[in-house]
This record gives sequence, structure tokens and C-alpha cells, in this order.
Amino acid sequence: MTITRGAIAPDFELRNQHGQTVSGQELLSRRAVLVVFIPLAFSPVCTDEVTQLNEWHDVAASAGVEIVVISVDSTATLRAWSEADGIRLSLLSDFWPHGAVAQAFGVFLHDKGFASRTSFLIDKAGIVRDVISSELGEPRLFADYERAIEQLSSDR
Repeated sequence: MTITRGAIAPDFELRNQHGQTVSGQELLSRRAVLVVFIPLAFSPVCTDEVTQLNEWHDVAASAGVEIVVISVDSTATLRAWSEADGIRLSLLSDFWPHGAVAQAFGVFLHDKGFASRTSFLIDKAGIVRDVISSELGEPRLFADYERAIEQLSSDR
């Protein structure tokens, strides 16, 4: 079952595209976090979404939100994707145990072997403030990210 608004977000520790360990708890000690699950690197919809989020990174950061992207791809694949498309965001590998973090958030699609297209805005206290999702072949609405972060900022 997908984690819902108001729930405490599961903690996680994953390696990014550079092999560095990134922990949810460490991220939340600094700022709110937008955790963006994507099915697979290099796929068209995922690439479009991540490119848009990458371009919006500074706006989110100025609102006190860090964006991280999680997929079941290996760190090597995520590094290649980052270099090919100039992605500055942290791309986190949920490769092994396969999809464990996606499972903890309730978004792992067992029949497909990857995560659904779901994002979680988590405040500094670790509470899920918003859940944004779309069907696999459809991008999430960027306006939903803007609304969620605006709401988070106004609640502070």
C-alpha cells in the first residue's frame, strides 16, 4: 500500500550516480525533500520529467526543498544518464536489494520490476505532506509539484 499524506516517510539509504551514500535522514536534517520515483532511466517520459525537475532545481532549493530521484537502475546506468543529459539532481539507485526503498514507500510494481511514477514531498519532520502520481505512460503534472511546494512553504 502506498504511503499517504500525513504518514511518516520510511528512512532510506541509497547510493547516488557517483557512488556516494545518501540517507533520507541526512537530507531531512537540512531541508524538506521531494522524493521522485521513476520507472527506468533513459525512458522518454522519465527523461522529460527529470529534465524538467533538473531545470527547476534552483527554484525548489530556494523554497527549502531538495529533489532526489530514485529508480531501480544501477549506479552505472544512472551515472551514464546523468552525464548524457546533464542531470545535476541526485539520482539514487534502488538496485539491490531490488526495489527495497520503493517497496517501503509502497510503490514497487512487482509484476514490472520497477517503481510506479509516484513522488512524495516530505517535510523536515519526516511527514509526507503530498503524494503526486500518474499512470506509467503519463508524466506527473509539474503544476502539482509547484502547488505542493507552495503549500509547504505557506505552512511553515
